[in-house]
Amino acid sequence: MSRAFLFVLDSFGIGGAPDAAAFGDAGATTFGHIVDACAKGGGDKDGLRAGPLMLPHLTSLGLVHAANLASGVKIPPSVAAPIGLWGAAEEVSNGKDTPSGHWEIAGVPVTFNWGYFPRTIPTFPETLIAEAVRRASLPGILGNKHASGTEVIEEYGEEHIRSGKPIFYTSTDSVIQIAAHEQHFGLDRLYALCTLVRELVDPLNIGRVIARPFVGETRQTFERTGNRRDYSVPPPEATLLDRLTDAGRTVIAIGKIGDIYAHKGVSQVRKANGNMALFDETLIAMDDAQDGDLVFTNFVDFDMLYGHRRDVPGYAAALEAFDRRLPEAMAKLRTGDLLILTADHGCDPTFKGTDHTRERVPVLCFGPDLPHGSLGIRTTFADIGETVAAHLGIAPGLHGKSFLRGTASHA
Repeated sequence: MSRAFLFVLDSFGIGGAPDAAAFGDAGATTFGHIVDACAKGGGDKDGLRAGPLMLPHLTSLGLVHAANLASGVKIPPSVAAPIGLWGAAEEVSNGKDTPSGHWEIAGVPVTFNWGYFPRTIPTFPETLIAEAVRRASLPGILGNKHASGTEVIEEYGEEHIRSGKPIFYTSTDSVIQIAAHEQHFGLDRLYALCTLVRELVDPLNIGRVIARPFVGETRQTFERTGNRRDYSVPPPEATLLDRLTDAGRTVIAIGKIGDIYAHKGVSQVRKANGNMALFDETLIAMDDAQDGDLVFTNFVDFDMLYGHRRDVPGYAAALEAFDRRLPEAMAKLRTGDLLILTADHGCDPTFKGTDHTRERVPVLCFGPDLPHGSLGIRTTFADIGETVAAHLGIAPGLHGKSFLRGTASHA
């Protein structure tokens, strides 16, 4: 047997989704537009970074080749022949959100329609809020609209501290987010409230309820903490994670992976705050993983801190920081191991609004004994999960097709 390592660079799309227009995202390409912005000086920020985007290790794995294949951006590649298997994948799920992308990566596309909240003020049903207020003994709520997470805390945070009313808001995703102060409201109380709201929104088919704790005393000092917690509905059928744990394998979930799958099919949860801390935990998990195991990490900062905030310099710097550390992970791979780098959707920081963008995602594969070459464009993210399944020697699932025949042949 061998091991598998699946790294999701949250929101790192590469454009070209054939159905992007249906989602209002025609022309979006997270990677391509960051490259273009950096080349024109739009990625420069004093004390952070400057100049063209430099990702030598991701490029060596085929990132630029994959982006050119996916979207026709035609970024000049700095390597003629990538050292790994490279390609792109497009999503078939009915959403461009985190659960849809991750579930499909793990072999379970979302074929049903999520529930969403309208762009009205108030946005949430009156009966839902009334029941939450009654059962949680709240003095009321604040927000009750579509909003940016940082902006809504800046707008309502001081009133929240004075009144004790939590801040409810949503986005174009199927989600309710609840922000509250860690000390003044209480972290455990926030988690309990989210658990209650999770129960209340189940009939509405809402994908996630997210706890968004913050600290600080004024709008100038408010800051979200790393104690975010996602309360997701479970996937509708067994994912790659379930199939692995049912086969006696260990699935080590780093970051928010456990929350995304409602902790189904997860053997161990290891939390960390920030991409570099997540990378540190991942390296430890790579040392701990045994034959047949999966280490699955979500690097959330790309999406949460930079994509949604339309921060090109921040996104570029985070990519470069990740790229600098990538050789540390590659050095831990043994003969028979498989490393896959991909994404769950896009979040183009040059695009309109602040929401996710419907895009193809990169699929970059590397292992000491893997062949090199193009995987082409995969017609579902589920091919990624099925490739991991084939590599680790478990039976195939119901969706997707492996681009490897298994550990023995790697072909």
